[in-house]
Amino acid sequence: MNHAQSGAPKRGSRTVLDASDISRALTRIAHEILERNRGADPVVLLGIPTRGVGLAARISARIAAVEGQSVPTGSLDVTMYRDDIGLKPPRGLEHTDIPPGGIDGKVVVLVDDVLFSGRTIRAALDAIGDIGRPRAVQLAVLVDRGHRELPIRADYVGKNLPTSLVERVTVHLTEYDGEDAVLIADKATPGPGNGADQTEVVKGAKA
Repeated sequence: MNHAQSGAPKRGSRTVLDASDISRALTRIAHEILERNRGADPVVLLGIPTRGVGLAARISARIAAVEGQSVPTGSLDVTMYRDDIGLKPPRGLEHTDIPPGGIDGKVVVLVDDVLFSGRTIRAALDAIGDIGRPRAVQLAVLVDRGHRELPIRADYVGKNLPTSLVERVTVHLTEYDGEDAVLIADKATPGPGNGADQTEVVKGAKA
């Protein structure tokens, strides 16, 4: 998964979420997590590389601002658990970082940028099973673009974005790309990449 380039959107793409939209969505997700779980005590946030890690850190900061306490936050690489391994070009391994205290008995909230086929999340569930036994697993995504291939649903969604299969969704985050934005474009339009679920179409781009 390569880092996206910063700068103006590529020709043929349009911005569907800007920086303020993303900020509001993450604030709402943080409050929904707290409400559903009756506080921050049971919660562990695990971001799926790449941009899920940055989103998890932002959600954690918002929860801490409300609750006055930090939330254990880490990352979960799912590369070796994907069902297309061996069928696609080799992927570089990302970092898995489980917070001290582990995940046993916790409510693990997986965080990703775009939910598409659901195969990345299936891989994440398999990865979690090798790490520990959480009390529950929930899913937070910035964008749900539909076209699910597996019976997987997000618990917290920043934006439901109906798309066609000939479109590509790209998430930019300041930490990686120098800007916050969600863009949509035709697959044929060259563009920077990110995330995991859409790499079947264009490396890094969530199509």
